[in-house]
Amino acid sequence: MNQYYTPPTPPLPLPIKEPWALLGGLSPADFMRDHWQKKPLLVRNAIPAFQLMKANGAELESPITPKDLSQFATSDMVESRLVQSAPWKLRHGPFTTKAIPSLTRKNWTLLVQGMEALHPAAATVLSWFRFIPDYRLDDLMISIAGPGGGVGPHLDSYDVFLIQMSGRRRWSIEHEPKKGFIDGLPLKILSEFNPDEEWLLEPGDMLYLPPQIAHDGIALDPGTQTWSVGFRSPSWRELLQETLWRLSDQLEDDSSLSQVITDPYQSATDKPALIPTRLTQELKKQFNQLPWHGKDLEELLEFSIGEILSEPKAQIVFHAPQKPLSENNFRQACLKSGLNVHSQTRLTISGDYMFCNGALLTYLDQKSDTLSAWLSLANQRAWTPIQARRFISYPSMFEAIYEGYLDGWFVLN
Repeated sequence: MNQYYTPPTPPLPLPIKEPWALLGGLSPADFMRDHWQKKPLLVRNAIPAFQLMKANGAELESPITPKDLSQFATSDMVESRLVQSAPWKLRHGPFTTKAIPSLTRKNWTLLVQGMEALHPAAATVLSWFRFIPDYRLDDLMISIAGPGGGVGPHLDSYDVFLIQMSGRRRWSIEHEPKKGFIDGLPLKILSEFNPDEEWLLEPGDMLYLPPQIAHDGIALDPGTQTWSVGFRSPSWRELLQETLWRLSDQLEDDSSLSQVITDPYQSATDKPALIPTRLTQELKKQFNQLPWHGKDLEELLEFSIGEILSEPKAQIVFHAPQKPLSENNFRQACLKSGLNVHSQTRLTISGDYMFCNGALLTYLDQKSDTLSAWLSLANQRAWTPIQARRFISYPSMFEAIYEGYLDGWFVLN
């Protein structure tokens, strides 16, 4: 009799120096040193439960059924895509259930993004990878496909862990591909793909790929499921543009800069198109007086980068509780059941500041008794009832947590 796989919750803090089956016996420290952003890693039986059940004559099934995925893809609040090969076609959701092919039909793939917010099993699997800084995390995407399904040979600009959760998929990779794409297609499919390695992944296996490794995955069975844990990587241009935009906001608070330019000593000129040198020199002087250097610049950058890297993806929408509890009832519920950070909430710590979903949540007073409370919430993304009893007594902290609960950023257990 088949059973559904239940992902185990990892211990906290994560044992980053101990060997993990998920990483093929490597510790997270070893993996980050030897493979992260460097070279692929194939892990057989990354999830040993699948092989153990098979050895006992049973099969483990994905905790998220094909019916579940089809239902998620019908929602206009969920990002989904349907890819057909031979010929290549791309459609964006939401879809009707009739529009999604049967599992036995060939050459199709359904991709559903942000699964960590839609199913607790996906959120748990995502938590396995928190030995990597949270700001890098993108989301957990699930692809389900019929035989022959795939999205073609392509490149990704981000790191990805590809976990085989149902059926078999053949992966081919090319380490140094030529970066040309087939014209006239809705997908960026490489015009040349000459794989130098190939593997057949079965349920429980995992493949890690760093950026810019060309890869192509072909489903071999009806209902093949691959869970992709992706890690975003903003470009320096993006980060600098966002930072400069935020730093420019600081000028709004400087009343001295509202003074208009005066030039009482401007002489008559026979070259009116020429901008006076004095104006350029004065502008340079004003620029050098801005607090964008030394400790002032460091603090401004800490604040800006905290805002930027805590912003969730644009399509993510948080929903306030339908029947929000009063402050007192919310406090009692926390004390009884504990508190969780919403799976798509981004908490980042930058210097002495803690940010939540692009907004400043609190100033981390290093001498305050609340520091350990905020750190536990950010790093563990949850409070047990015992922790809640210890921490929620701080009035300023409770106020910020309650506001976050009303915004849908924090949820009760």
